[in-house]
Amino acid sequence: MLLYYLRTFLPWLLLAVVSGWNDQAGAAAGLAAAVVLLALDLRKGSRLDALILEASALVFMALLTALAFADPHSVLMNYGASMAIGWLALTAWGTVLAGRPFTEGVGRRNVTDEIAATDLFKSITTVIAVVWAISFTVIAVVLAFVQHAAPDNTALLVAAKVAGFAVPIVFTARYPEIAQKRYFARHGIDREAVR
Repeated sequence: MLLYYLRTFLPWLLLAVVSGWNDQAGAAAGLAAAVVLLALDLRKGSRLDALILEASALVFMALLTALAFADPHSVLMNYGASMAIGWLALTAWGTVLAGRPFTEGVGRRNVTDEIAATDLFKSITTVIAVVWAISFTVIAVVLAFVQHAAPDNTALLVAAKVAGFAVPIVFTARYPEIAQKRYFARHGIDREAVR
């Protein structure tokens, strides 16, 4: 699971790291990574609903790269980190509001079609998507504040990003098991019989 998230967020990580040196290079590196990762996933036959974050990264990186080269001194470039996470928040909230949380497609990679069709699966993936959306929103707001008030405080920027991603990653890893236990207990289902 951790490798999935590292791979999925590689364009965003490259953007963050390389932009510390040069905004144009950071945006271009993020865009290149987004193009390559999406192309590899499509080539290996991944379902489109499992690639929402990857497609969203591609669109954001393309827009940011265009801005970075068209107007490299734009005040918006001072808020690259908060804009990036804000974009992820909009993506996550959009999928939740559309009734197709991005986590549903990701979760389908690890379950059968029968399990993916259950209300329990849909409930779990929706809750996880909401947690990610909340986390992205909080990180974006915190980063915008830090980038405005203390833009050179790299330690605080990094700490906000790490905490903001650690919480939903840990939640995503643990919540399905917890939700299944509650569901089975509430319905009197023997978990061993289901396996």
